Amino acid sequence: MFYRLITLVGGLIFVIVLFALIWFFCKQFLLRHGVKDQVSDRATVLATWTFAGVGVGLVFAVLGAFILGPWAFYRTLRGHDMPVSEGAAIWWGFAIVVASLAITAAGFLGFLRLVGAY
Repeated sequence: MFYRLITLVGGLIFVIVLFALIWFFCKQFLLRHGVKDQVSDRATVLATWTFAGVGVGLVFAVLGAFILGPWAFYRTLRGHDMPVSEGAAIWWGFAIVVASLAITAAGFLGFLRLVGAY
């Protein structure tokens, strides 16, 4: 029972880590594209919608995260009138989702191995 509790708490921590990674990458994207004012607020909005897309995509099918996450990133960017081409917005969204999920998954698998659940 104790290992289940540790795994549940670890899973919740890694959900927070996933959002933090998406937020960080969104902030870096905005800074790289010349956004200077309200960068943290804009990154939060962008990360929230991207995270929501990833979350919904993971529920329906794992591959859905790689479709809905970048789509949410693209739609949110279009809503804020960012001067980024459509193709670049979609590929940046895809790269942010892939990098965030890969780092989080690797960390979570390491955590599961550490507690003996994997």
